[in-house]
Amino acid sequence: MNDTKKKNPGHCALLFLAAVIWGAAFVAQSAGMEKVGPFTFSTIRFFLGSLVLIPVLTFRMKRRVVSDIAGDATVTLNGTDSNQSFRKNLRTTGKAGLVCGCILAVAANLQQIAMLDAPAGKAGFLTALYIVLVPIVGIFMKKKTSVLTWCGVFLAVIGLYFLCIGWGGEFLFQASDLLLLGCALVFSFHIIAVDHFNEKGADGIGLSCVQFFTAGVLSLPGMLLLDSNVFHKAVSFTAIWDAKWPILYAGVLSCGVAYTLQVIGQKDVHPTLASMIMSLESVTSVIAGFLILSQKLTSDELIGCGLMFAAIVLAQIPVRSKSES
Repeated sequence: MNDTKKKNPGHCALLFLAAVIWGAAFVAQSAGMEKVGPFTFSTIRFFLGSLVLIPVLTFRMKRRVVSDIAGDATVTLNGTDSNQSFRKNLRTTGKAGLVCGCILAVAANLQQIAMLDAPAGKAGFLTALYIVLVPIVGIFMKKKTSVLTWCGVFLAVIGLYFLCIGWGGEFLFQASDLLLLGCALVFSFHIIAVDHFNEKGADGIGLSCVQFFTAGVLSLPGMLLLDSNVFHKAVSFTAIWDAKWPILYAGVLSCGVAYTLQVIGQKDVHPTLASMIMSLESVTSVIAGFLILSQKLTSDELIGCGLMFAAIVLAQIPVRSKSES
């Protein structure tokens, strides 16, 4: 796959919007786990994410039924007749949701468990290392990445370090860091998987709905068996109710909206560039703190934000192939 063929500005905007929503999710995750365990938080947020998409899917299904009755072939999905595409891609969408849901469950729960000990800045930096892992994994998937994009990737990593750790900050390696590195690796597989199933014609909203339900089911045993016994967190309605606002944000916006924007946005964006745009969640979290909470921006944070935005611009510069020169 040629890197220069997948840089749709509109889809890049959707990925950036997802990053903005995820920027505040770190705060919600930390606040939520003061009341509930990591698997409880994940289970409920994923089921909520699936639940909020059901009305959207139901509405689209009704439109297809009306289209069938009326013999109307004007409603489209992925650029083809909706009825034919729906029947053809239903199995692909279901399979995509199951695969992506399994990957997402592993990645999200690794992150949740690690955040019991890891500071938010360090967690954000290590998790966002998927921007390096995606093009590396992509090599084995025969997805080409341009030299400028590789330069942008490493520039973004430097920016992330300034943003999350700082020039004079300590970086002591701990056990939780292994979980975060594992999380980054698995998230890179998730980005590649979404790209793969988009190319196969999977429906974005259907994929998201199935993946959240799958991730919720896979997180449920951990909620019932581990949260109270291993992490010493109460699994009760009272504890869940106390964490309702962080869970609602993570379930409705971070899952239901942002992950769906990711799936749709990745349809016409190279996975390496997509990972770089989505890593801007670290930048948007800092900017949100400045705008909403009146938190001051340090010089390190300003340098980090500037480097990351420069990396995104660099990665989007068109590269002419030898055949074009």
